[in-house]
Amino acid sequence: MKRFFITFAVIVTIYVIYIDLNEGTLSSTSKQEPSLEVQASPEESPLFFEQKVQSGDTVLSIVEQYSTGGLSVSLETVVEDFQKLNDGLKPEDIQIGRTYSFPIYK
Repeated sequence: MKRFFITFAVIVTIYVIYIDLNEGTLSSTSKQEPSLEVQASPEESPLFFEQKVQSGDTVLSIVEQYSTGGLSVSLETVVEDFQKLNDGLKPEDIQIGRTYSFPIYK
């Protein structure tokens, strides 16, 4: 009987490892996220704002301050939109004291 339980435990362990390696137990970031596309009409306010960067500011912290109801887009979208608004400047290259354009998310 002891041999049966050990064999059963080994089989279950191998099966669990197989499922984990093939499907995973955590949600994958490679799955397509729902995207939010914002189109502005001429009457709407601009979809970006300009702000001078202070010590300790990050692109994400500044964008979150101006987002109503929390951030509704992925971090990748924020980075892409910031780069579009600032001629390809990477978020990690911002400098204290300079003014940049930041996207607004509703």
